[in-house]
Amino acid sequence: MPLTGPRAALPTAPPWSYFVGSAVFHYLGPAFAVLLFARLAPLGVASLRIWSAALVFALWRRPWRTLARLDAEGRRTIIAWGAVLAAMNVCFYVAIARVPLGTVAAIEFLPVIVLAAFGARTARNLVALVAAVGGVYVLTGFRLDGEPVGLAFAFVNAVLFAAYIVLAHRTARLPGVGGIDGLAAAMLVACVFVAPIGVWQATPALIDPVTLAAGVGVGICSSVIPYVCDQLAMARMARATYALLVALLPATATMIGVVVLRQVPSLAELAGVGLAVLSVALHRPLPAPPERATALRRRPRPGRRR
Repeated sequence: MPLTGPRAALPTAPPWSYFVGSAVFHYLGPAFAVLLFARLAPLGVASLRIWSAALVFALWRRPWRTLARLDAEGRRTIIAWGAVLAAMNVCFYVAIARVPLGTVAAIEFLPVIVLAAFGARTARNLVALVAAVGGVYVLTGFRLDGEPVGLAFAFVNAVLFAAYIVLAHRTARLPGVGGIDGLAAAMLVACVFVAPIGVWQATPALIDPVTLAAGVGVGICSSVIPYVCDQLAMARMARATYALLVALLPATATMIGVVVLRQVPSLAELAGVGLAVLSVALHRPLPAPPERATALRRRPRPGRRR
């Protein structure tokens, strides 16, 4: 029987539409989270995001099966990824509670570009590095006096984002672990790491159905929908095309900040975001080691989603 309805539309949808869905929801979820901060502390919202996403992935992918079939090294990789995932979400939410969403998104890519520039010292990557540093300097120069704590957490989040990418690639090389299964297992581990600081902060949501539902919605919008769209996009787009579109993410975050949060940037801040977009568009990832190049081509590519 032929598929009808939404399931039939998925295979025929243009590849860029999956990326648009991924990019929009990647920052639409955090924008909703900022609105939710009026009812629940950032750490509580971050915890609800992780727990709700973990629940969805648990019902869908059964991540305990993935953990059960891994060896000790594989489990250590998943545990490390889960710890980074938990810490990254906490830092990200503390940052966007104090600093505009577009600024945090631009800072997020700085370590990735730095690593690429030093790992593959091409003229293109060096120009990307200069653009990234210039953009971040412009964006942070206006807020260093007023929001040092928010900027500090934004930079820590950026470092953790780079670690997240490294661990995601390492997980993708584990035998029998795909991108979504690896993320589902890491998200389950992240629930444990975030519990000590999140349980108390998230408790008020248990007696407020509206806040609880909103927190669950943030988790699904931020950590489920974007990742699935990401996988669909990467499976249907050339790697170079996908990498170029990633450059639009800081601009997407800025636009969502304007529309949802009324965070209207100044001309200087727009210039900073523009430099960040240019740096991401120019940079090229680190080359894979020769002995792993063939294996990497055969492995599913992990997404960048949290």
